[in-house]
Amino acid sequence: MFKVMFHEPRIPPNTGNAIRLVAGTGCELHLVGPLGFDLSEPKLRRAGLDYHDLASVTIHENLDAAWAALQPDRVFAFTAHGSTPYAEISYQPGDVLLFGPEPTGLAREVLADPHVTAQVRIPMVPGRRSLNLSNAAAVVTYEAWRQHGFAGGV
Repeated sequence: MFKVMFHEPRIPPNTGNAIRLVAGTGCELHLVGPLGFDLSEPKLRRAGLDYHDLASVTIHENLDAAWAALQPDRVFAFTAHGSTPYAEISYQPGDVLLFGPEPTGLAREVLADPHVTAQVRIPMVPGRRSLNLSNAAAVVTYEAWRQHGFAGGV
């Protein structure tokens, strides 16, 4: 399935929501440090409710450690500055869906990382900065899963 990756997340409820997202879709969540919170934080636990035991969550010390562990073939970095709309990608199982920290998004050096296959955007009306991190991850994850007939879903 797909690998949702949050690079240096800062807001616990967004990560909690992502835990629910990956539990519900059969995807994996990869958190790349440093994290802006402790994983035992009550707001994260509350947002994830009882899905923590149903989710695949891996924490990586930094981006290099994540690449070494995952050895990805394709990494799609989501940024408001991307040129390709998310729905125009033909997603494949094993793809990494990379999202940046709140509120800054992915840093230039991350976007320039040689592992990044493409910079992708989620269209919005003009004058809006970005979607909430967990909402953006949900939009893309469900599109990728839809393209594969919601395999494993009911």
